[in-house]
Amino acid sequence: MDEAFSIFIESMGQPVYRQEVPTSSLDRYKGRVPGQLLEYWAEHGWCGYADGLFWTVNPQEYEGVVAAWIEGTQLAARDTYHLIARSAFGDLYFFGEQTGFSLKIIGQLSCYVGKERKIANMDRHVQNFFTMRDRETDDFEDLFEPIKNSLGVLKHDEMYAFVPALPFGGTATLDHVEKVKAIEHLVFLSQIAPLEPYSFSDF
Repeated sequence: MDEAFSIFIESMGQPVYRQEVPTSSLDRYKGRVPGQLLEYWAEHGWCGYADGLFWTVNPQEYEGVVAAWIEGTQLAARDTYHLIARSAFGDLYFFGEQTGFSLKIIGQLSCYVGKERKIANMDRHVQNFFTMRDRETDDFEDLFEPIKNSLGVLKHDEMYAFVPALPFGGTATLDHVEKVKAIEHLVFLSQIAPLEPYSFSDF
């Protein structure tokens, strides 16, 4: 384990779930994502960390989610994106083949943050992404621990969702949260409100 991933584990804890990454997936994404990311996949698998708050995922399984959020928007012309991680609440971390970790979508709010970046070293860029992860970033309104204690730890294909969804007037409170299937709910969220940039987004 390299130093960057050790820092990540120190911050996020040992995985609560692990899925081995098949050689076919490593071959599929060779040349599309940095070698350092492929090494992490091969060594650590796709996992849930921080008691299920942060998940590294199989991008192929989330291709429909990427299409649902990005196709038909200005983002589609900017890069070819792969979803490589998500939070328990549907924060989505995209890797652009040319622009690296330049896009994050906050699914519950249908908002995104885009960063204009020139990446000198993609492998170092991947290491920086993991060393900068912390629990606070992905904890929606500090609700993760109360929700986890109430509903239990997520399975690898689940997320926490506000019901009704926030764009429908739902409220971000403990008594309005359910466990749902992640992929299906993320596609649903993409369909109910237009995706808008935050005011501090670069594009």
